Amino acid sequence: MSNDEELDDIRRRKLAELQQQAAQQQIAEAQQKEFEGKKYQLMRKILSPEGRQRLENIRMVKPQFAEQIELQLIQLFQAGKLRGATPLPDNAFKKLLEQISSFDKKKEYKIKK
Repeated sequence: MSNDEELDDIRRRKLAELQQQAAQQQIAEAQQKEFEGKKYQLMRKILSPEGRQRLENIRMVKPQFAEQIELQLIQLFQAGKLRGATPLPDNAFKKLLEQISSFDKKKEYKIKK
């Protein structure tokens, strides 16, 4: 094999590798979009419009906390603990948020001398 043939072979392998990575990335993005769509639909079932707005306000300030809340709401819904044909009213969502946030607060320690 000449140097030109070796270079062409390396280029072809590298191009194939890059194409495979791009395809995998597209698949991952499609799966992420599908997950977000399903999560959005579930939130529409679980929360009232006021509750969804409250969640979006939380997301602006604390995105990770909002994500955690969504996952906990989905788990509660799937476990049957949030039932009913109507979405969770805003005042009930506030109470649930208080309960969730009370678990997340770090325990304060008293140091004795």
